[in-house]
Amino acid sequence: MHPPQFTAEPPSTDPVETDSTVSGRPSSSTSGTDSASPAYDVIIAGCGPTGAMLAAELRLHDVRVLVLEKETEPPSAARIVGLHIRSLELMAMRGLLERILPHGRQRPASAFFAAIPKPAPKGLDSRYAYLLGVRQPVIERLLEQHATELGAQVRRGRAVAGFEQDDEGVTVELADGERLRSRYLVGCDGGRSTVRKLLGVGFPGEAARTESLMGEMEVGVPQEEIAVKVAEIRETHQRFWLRPVGVGVYSVLVPAAGISDRAEPPTLEDFKRQLRAIAGTDFGVHSPRWLSRFGDAMRLADRYRVGRVLLAGDAAHIHPPIGGQGLNLGVQDAFNLGWKLAARIRGWAPETLLDTYQAERRPVAEEVLDNTRAQTELLSTEPGPQAVRRLLIELMDFDEVNLHLLEKITAIGIRYDFGAGPDLVGRRLRDIDVKQGHLYGLLHQGRGLLLDRTERLTVGGWSDRVDHLADPTAELDVPCVLLRPDGHVAWIGDDQQDLDEHLSRWFGEPAH
Repeated sequence: MHPPQFTAEPPSTDPVETDSTVSGRPSSSTSGTDSASPAYDVIIAGCGPTGAMLAAELRLHDVRVLVLEKETEPPSAARIVGLHIRSLELMAMRGLLERILPHGRQRPASAFFAAIPKPAPKGLDSRYAYLLGVRQPVIERLLEQHATELGAQVRRGRAVAGFEQDDEGVTVELADGERLRSRYLVGCDGGRSTVRKLLGVGFPGEAARTESLMGEMEVGVPQEEIAVKVAEIRETHQRFWLRPVGVGVYSVLVPAAGISDRAEPPTLEDFKRQLRAIAGTDFGVHSPRWLSRFGDAMRLADRYRVGRVLLAGDAAHIHPPIGGQGLNLGVQDAFNLGWKLAARIRGWAPETLLDTYQAERRPVAEEVLDNTRAQTELLSTEPGPQAVRRLLIELMDFDEVNLHLLEKITAIGIRYDFGAGPDLVGRRLRDIDVKQGHLYGLLHQGRGLLLDRTERLTVGGWSDRVDHLADPTAELDVPCVLLRPDGHVAWIGDDQQDLDEHLSRWFGEPAH
């Protein structure tokens, strides 16, 4: 295949599909060629949390989706990942949270920023003000099941090797030579993204300066002894911990200094050596469940979209796991992109809607990289960063400071720039009580929603894309709120003409 071809700017004349051309799933015989009628609307490279969530969001709108995953089996490393408040809200919006909760462990929403041990601040404006720890294979399996139940196809052991795009779509070539045709391609294939590299999108940032070893293993000493020793060491060494994650099983983090062979996976002996060097004991660690090594490299893609090819998740941004923001950032990318890309394919998207994906999400990733840089500095054992850390510990005794930092980590403080308007415009609306139960229960289908306390407005010709709830609740202290499918407030007011203008802005022209 020739090097990928792409236009410098997103095409402005994308062909759109009618209901009759996007409904249903392609048959197994349509393996995708260069024909004018692609077998798929969207091909997603990568079936991690970002790719699986994006596939599910697209299927809510009957978009034909194929997910290609190069690995033949789901991940076996049983590491625990944390779902932050905003991700828990998004799961609740799609009816997924009740499915996930039994598999996770809840802990307070505290000590997120640079692992500074402060309690959760007052004023957390969410029904889901906690962290949910879930094993990575479990969350990936549940999200993939959700996508396939909605009709997405997932093919494992299929790696993207190349692609070409034109005005009508994208031809994707797999490693085995098979060629598939789609309207769009989305790279959700991780920090070493093949899609991003083939697309020629720059990935500037900082190379890793320090590296750490992380894993889960059993220990051979009492918990009380571990707790005392760890508390003593963490007064000066923040890149060190032993945290219980099960009966006799601990998550272990140690610096990788002196473990020189980066090409080889770490061994249990590497962990023992580092534990003895820092703590004077290896705590009798044994029987590892998984072992890994990571650096503090931080990079952000120059662009999230080139023509019909887009990037999401780690393919668009990488950073150290400090604060546990990575998986959450990717899942939130998928929620932002899914309904917009579906709208483009369904034929009702305003011309600039798909461009708002990069405009909204890239600044969020930039902010995450910045707060991660700050946290990384605060973990240093050097005198300067340690002095700043002590000052910040004092400042976080003020609830306003503690709340501001927690909102950064958990993404509930995000406000997209929708132009002039009340402060709530551009922010997410919390899960308020409504007559039908909870607000998020009304968003399971990924449609817009008008909350109308005046009982005199209407969504009119947009009723195929936007639901209308009259007299929703006294808890809402403004006349009317228009919500996007991702739960962000698109408009506040009480004038029908003004509402119609904002419906057109986000949901295209009304149906005739």
